Amino acid sequence: MEIYPAGDCALCVEFGETIAPEINDRVHALAESLRLRPIPGVRDMAPAYASLLVCFDPLRVSSRRLAARLKNRAAKTGGAFSGGGNTVRIPVCYEGDFAPDMEAVSRYTGFSPAELIARHTKPEYRIYMLGFLPGFPYLGGLDPALETPRLAAPRTRIPAGSVGIGGAQTGIYPLESPGGWRLIGRTPVKVYDPRRAEPFMYRTGDTIVFYPVSPAEYEALVRGGETGGER
Repeated sequence: MEIYPAGDCALCVEFGETIAPEINDRVHALAESLRLRPIPGVRDMAPAYASLLVCFDPLRVSSRRLAARLKNRAAKTGGAFSGGGNTVRIPVCYEGDFAPDMEAVSRYTGFSPAELIARHTKPEYRIYMLGFLPGFPYLGGLDPALETPRLAAPRTRIPAGSVGIGGAQTGIYPLESPGGWRLIGRTPVKVYDPRRAEPFMYRTGDTIVFYPVSPAEYEALVRGGETGGER
């Protein structure tokens, strides 16, 4: 573990240089500990794959003292945290207008659309972090054979629910937004809804499993209002 300054009012706690569940567990264990037992002066935190950015008020705590406390706290927490553990099944339609980049990804990878879908729905994807948009899951576990470069020119509008591949990652756009990932499907599931008591339908450490549905099944889910996914 290394701790280094990120400006004059933030420290970056780095646990490694690779994307791995055990490293990510240490990140979120420390973040959870700081939420449950705050260190005076800490203002905010931003967890990532292998690091935790800790923002602080330098008038309340010095960077040297905070670094020492963070090191001590991380040693005590190890990699144990209470988040995660749930598996969320997400229906995805990989056909027609729901998958505008399916043909391009198929050509790039050399797989037929059917094989591409089979490979995309096979893994259990770990949610390493949420970011970019509320509820956007950064997932680990994509089949390396499906890695595809992002678009050279990002789209200015991507529909909510779009499922895409960007390099070695795959994820779900929870809201309409710009973006450069290759869109291979769409889900009717509202993975983020601020009107719900719990706006996010999953947490860091949870697992997502995609399963294919036809356009007719997609529309039936929308009509029936059954768009909350399955746990």
